[in-house]
Amino acid sequence: MEPLKLFMFLLGCKPPGRHTEQHDIFFTIGISLAAVKQDIIDFWPEAKGKIHIDAWRMVDRVGEYQLKVVPAAEKLDDQKNKLFFLNLGGYRKGEFDELHYKLLIVADSLGTASKTAKETAFYKHTGFEGAVSHIDDKYGIDVDDVFEIADVLPSGVKSKYRLQLEVGADGPADEMHLGYLPLSRL
Repeated sequence: MEPLKLFMFLLGCKPPGRHTEQHDIFFTIGISLAAVKQDIIDFWPEAKGKIHIDAWRMVDRVGEYQLKVVPAAEKLDDQKNKLFFLNLGGYRKGEFDELHYKLLIVADSLGTASKTAKETAFYKHTGFEGAVSHIDDKYGIDVDDVFEIADVLPSGVKSKYRLQLEVGADGPADEMHLGYLPLSRL
């Protein structure tokens, strides 16, 4: 049997009554894209199945950590670190948009994860006076969303699996798959 993987998706759709495409981030666990298709549909019921994938990755590595999916019943080694998702938002003069930078960070706390996010080039170089942040007015960046991945997995997935982080990630970085992918092609 193929090993279970944590999937990270950038989903898109144009819900009824909206003028532009909307996006959301979704995490789930499975063995393949096809195997998690129903999880995606269930996540965004207002889309009535008219969802597409704009980006996805199987999360194997985050920084120096290897990520493994284990059964919920399996005892984990004492893990002081957790996997966090951060969605940074910022602005550029003359652009009618809020830019976003999505990242995964392994840290022992939300505070440490936020501190690490503030070291990114995006955080340091996006924003200007008048479009300032509620976290750090100097840079004009805000953290729109931040959460621990284990907390936002679908309830059925959370009851079956847990994420285990181990120091010593080997191999290449996770491959980012970008571009329009309708669910009908899964």
